[in-house]
Amino acid sequence: MNKQIAIVTGGSRGLGRNAALKLAARGIDVILSYRSRKDEAAAVVAEIEKLGGRALALQLDLSDPTSHGPFAAAVKVALHTHWQRERFDFLVNNAGVGVHAPFAETSEAQFDQLVNIHFRGVFFLTQALLPLIADGGRIVNVSTGLTRFALPGYAAYAAMKGAVEVLTRYLAKELGPRGIAVNTVAPGAIETDFGGGAVRDNAEINAFIASQTALGRVGLPDDIGGVVAALLSDDNRWVNAQRIEASGGMFV
Repeated sequence: MNKQIAIVTGGSRGLGRNAALKLAARGIDVILSYRSRKDEAAAVVAEIEKLGGRALALQLDLSDPTSHGPFAAAVKVALHTHWQRERFDFLVNNAGVGVHAPFAETSEAQFDQLVNIHFRGVFFLTQALLPLIADGGRIVNVSTGLTRFALPGYAAYAAMKGAVEVLTRYLAKELGPRGIAVNTVAPGAIETDFGGGAVRDNAEINAFIASQTALGRVGLPDDIGGVVAALLSDDNRWVNAQRIEASGGMFV
């Protein structure tokens, strides 16, 4: 029986890395994308191989609107070469960057970068990969808790993620005839290098978030990867078009 295969964008670090490893631990092979740190991607591939899985890292720069088609073409070749397959099973749209800027000071360049990566990238990369996704497969789009609660400085970033959450419901509706379920995972504040690592490295910010979280601490990557993997499992096959927040209860 062929093993299932997942694509995790931005799988070389942070939440994407954790999700890739959680999937590998469940016996799922992984194609992960990286933007520039090939060494970090290679390290994740090595970790997955130690778990007994098969993995491959492909370069993808979602800030480049012309990248979607070439990446899909590379995936098609990789599936044929490494798995003797024409389809993969799961897509995790995780890749992203953080921009912290007050609304009044957000530049068009910052806005365009966020659009290209967080919305246009998710929209058109998913579109490009549709012919390669197996019927009955699943898609998880990574959003943010900031679409439910508002913190100054994240207007543009959260707006893009809000658009992805709407897109998730439309994808679920339109891909339903193929048996493809589409959901959103919305992490709260997590200790990673995202956005310059402020949540992880700034003790004052970390303590504030912990004080506003029902479980009394800031999230860790290990808190999110398992949620993504669980949504892709058969146990959650009837969960569709949903936003699942994994924030430990921030601002409840």
